[in-house]
Amino acid sequence: MATLNKVTLIGYLGHAPELRYTNGGDPVAHFTLATTETWKDKATGEKKEATEWHRIVMYRKLAEISGEFLKKGSLVYIEGKLQSRKWTGKDGVERVTVEIIADDMRMLGGRHAGHEDGQQAAHDAEPRHQSAPAKGRQPQFEYEDDAIPF
Repeated sequence: MATLNKVTLIGYLGHAPELRYTNGGDPVAHFTLATTETWKDKATGEKKEATEWHRIVMYRKLAEISGEFLKKGSLVYIEGKLQSRKWTGKDGVERVTVEIIADDMRMLGGRHAGHEDGQQAAHDAEPRHQSAPAKGRQPQFEYEDDAIPF
């Protein structure tokens, strides 16, 4: 029987992508992505919210694109796979990090009218391909500061 390791996320960047290069010269981008779930508590009727942070890693062309066009607060659609990695910290303690290795990224822009907090916009937004803008032009991202979950 076949297995599947696939992750799909829509969320906001916690910080601009960090772009580095391997010894072979391939670009690698790292950033965090926030996804927020909201619900109404049945017992109290109070609105509840939980934000989950995800570590995203991109390689090669996708890393270059993210480094050039994404910034803190950008709304993006990410597809990839989960990967855990063991490493030893400076203190000698062995740690495990779980990352999402992205193989597809779509920039989601625009303000979704009619949503009170912008969080629902992430759930309603339909992913779409956005071509890279002409050289020298920056892509337009529209969002309100209070719509960012951090």
